[in-house]
Amino acid sequence: MGVARNRPGVRIARLALAAGLALNLGACFRPLYGPTASGESMQGLLAAIQVDDVNMAQDQDRLGHYLRSELIFDLDGSGQPAVPKRYRLKMQGSEQVQTPIVSSTTARAEAGTIVGTVKFSLESLDGRRVLTEGVATGTATYDRSIQRFASLRAARDAEIRLAKVLADQIKTRIASVLTVKTNP
Repeated sequence: MGVARNRPGVRIARLALAAGLALNLGACFRPLYGPTASGESMQGLLAAIQVDDVNMAQDQDRLGHYLRSELIFDLDGSGQPAVPKRYRLKMQGSEQVQTPIVSSTTARAEAGTIVGTVKFSLESLDGRRVLTEGVATGTATYDRSIQRFASLRAARDAEIRLAKVLADQIKTRIASVLTVKTNP
C-alpha cells in the first residue's frame, strides 16, 4: 500500500481529481454584491429599497432611528442620482438591557448588554408581494460608570454599534435574496 502512494501516476490522478472537483464547484459560488440573476447591479437593486420608520416598543425609538439611518446609508449611500423606489422595507423591533455584572460592594451594575431584535419584511412598493422576511438579532455591551452622563453616553454608543450590526445583517439577507431572483 505504501508503494502505491509513491507512484507518480497515482499522484497525478489525485491531483487531476482535486482540480476537476475544484472546477466543478467553482461555478456554484456567486459573489453576493456582484451581478444578479436578473442582470441588474446589486447596488441599483439595494438603492431601490424605501426604508420605512422602525416600529419600536415604547421609549425605544432611538435604536429605531439609528437603525433606519444606517440602512438608508448602507443601501443608498452612494451619492449617485436617486433611483426610483421599487421595494419597501418594513421593520418592527425591540431592545432589552441586561446587566450581567453587578458590584458586590455598591450593588450597582458595572456593565450592560443591549439585546436588539428586529423583525423585517421586504415587500414590493405596492405591498402585494413579500420578497423576504426574517428576524435579525444582535448584542452590544458597554461599561457603566458612577458618573451618570458617562453611562448614558456609553449606552448610546452601544445602541449605535447595535444598529450597525443589525443593519449589516438585514442588508446581507436582503442582498442574498435579491441576487438569486430572476425577476425581482
